[in-house]
Amino acid sequence: MSYQSGKPSLLTMSHATDNNSKPKSMSRAKRWTAEVENLFRFQEAGYRDELEYIQVKPGASIDKWPETGFVKKLQRRDNTFYYYSKKRECQDHDVHKVKVYAH
Repeated sequence: MSYQSGKPSLLTMSHATDNNSKPKSMSRAKRWTAEVENLFRFQEAGYRDELEYIQVKPGASIDKWPETGFVKKLQRRDNTFYYYSKKRECQDHDVHKVKVYAH
């Protein structure tokens, strides 16, 4: 579950209602946020977002850094793992590459 400031994000709350939803639209990130950081990590591992990860890997846990809420580890589709730092990994020059989906 995505958390920012201790509250579930709107993205997470919409996911909780329909686990098989397809995105209605896509836009590109304009500036870095914690949500963009986590989307960057999911997309690097080959997933659209947290919802697709849960659909493809049912029962898989999403480890997050407690200090930042950033994704710590993801299992790729080929069952290898990506490990991420607790610090920001999506640099300013990569922000515009991140796809933000509306469900």
